[in-house]
Amino acid sequence: MRGFIQFIKEQGVVGLAIGFILGGSISKIVGSLVNDIINPIVGVFLGNSKDLASAYIEIAGAKIMWGSFVNNAIDFFILAFIIYIIAKLLKLDQIISKK
Repeated sequence: MRGFIQFIKEQGVVGLAIGFILGGSISKIVGSLVNDIINPIVGVFLGNSKDLASAYIEIAGAKIMWGSFVNNAIDFFILAFIIYIIAKLLKLDQIISKK
């Protein structure tokens, strides 16, 4: 048991678990931001007033869901930026570069 507790302390398993839980929460917030605020605004500018995620082009009967792709790309970039900012604030980039 002592070895297991030492492993948790040294490897930062608790911090990893907390990060995982917070990451899930941040992901939900970013998803809501993109779906509920950004997509409708971008959709209006692109002529699709309903929702950007539902925008598509049809080629030979196949729907190419370009709006869904843009939706996921925006979601990814916002989430990546938030993680970058958090890593800078916590100075995790310095810890990682030392190893």
